[in-house]
Order: sequence, then structure tokens, then C-alpha cells
Amino acid sequence: MKVKAVLRVLLLTLASPALSPAGAETPAPSRLKPALLVMDVQNLYLPFMGEHDVKRGMPMINHVIAPFCANGFPVVRIYHTDPGRGPAPGTEAFEFPDTVRVTEADARIIKNFPSAFKRTRLDAMLREKGVNAVFLVGLGGVGCVLATHHGAAEADVAAGMVKDALLSHDATLTKHAYEIADTINHPSLKLPLETARAQ
Repeated sequence: MKVKAVLRVLLLTLASPALSPAGAETPAPSRLKPALLVMDVQNLYLPFMGEHDVKRGMPMINHVIAPFCANGFPVVRIYHTDPGRGPAPGTEAFEFPDTVRVTEADARIIKNFPSAFKRTRLDAMLREKGVNAVFLVGLGGVGCVLATHHGAAEADVAAGMVKDALLSHDATLTKHAYEIADTINHPSLKLPLETARAQ
């Protein structure tokens, strides 16, 4: 299995200057400052997701939220609405189910396009918080999550999808999303978060 770019970014970010040649002046490595984007886990869209992805993905989303909260890194709630068709903000269809462990204190972005970076405050908000890497969970794995992953690259923000925390209408397609995008699994994500907090 090839090494994913997101893992290379994490390893380089956390690398020690001691790895530089003797006498060489190297800038200190950038400190990892990640945020978690919880994408479109809204009551309107969940019934259209595949049963396999829902069973595996919904609990995993909460498993991923936990270390971000525990280590003091931002969790950003991303919501999708179409201005002409909804769902309208404030309606039950628009909201996340109560089982998703986000809070009102978590930042919120409302988008009208697949990428959460397109015509929203997301990029500016991440820069204000000093975020240099985002991790993505939610739905649709082959739609808005994938578009946001590519949008992050255009915004010069490192991005990675979290394995088993994406939902699509077809689990086979979710698997393809993991194959074509930078992906990290939950256990591999915990160490960089804990290390970044300790720096």
C-alpha cells in the first residue's frame, strides 16, 4: 500500500530538526494545527446513505471528534443547503442528528456548493485559527467530502479523509474515495493530535 500524502505531511510536520545534516541551518518544522470538518451529516441526507456506511461511519465520526476535542483542536460543522430547495437553516431536516457529538460551541459553515471552500468563510476562518491541515468526515464521501478535499488543496491547506468515517449512497463508491484521496485511519490520527498538543 502506497504512503499517502497526508501521512507524509504529518511526518514532515512532526520531524525533528536533528534529521538535518550537521551544520545545516534548517527552519523549525511547522507545528501541526489541525481542524476536523464534519461534513453534511444532516437529517435530510442521511436516509439516502448506504446502510453499511451508516452503521460503520456514524459511530466512527464520534470516535474522530473525541480526540480533536480532547486535544483542543477545532471541530467545524459543515451544512449544505440549496437556496431554492433547502433544507432551510433552523429546520429539523437541516440539522445533524443528536447522536453526532458536535456542540453549539463548534464553528459552523453553511455552504451552497459541494466544496465547503467555495464562497464560504471556511478558508478565512481556518487562517484566523492558524489551521494548516484539515481532516474530513461525513457525507457524501464521493460528493461534498471529495470536493472539499480538492478545495483544500486549492487553498493550500493539507487535507485527509478519515477512513471508515465517510458515508455514501454506495459503500463501493466510498471505498474508491479512500483510494483516490489522501486517507488516514483513526488510530494513526490520534498520535499526531496528541503530539501536536504537547508541542
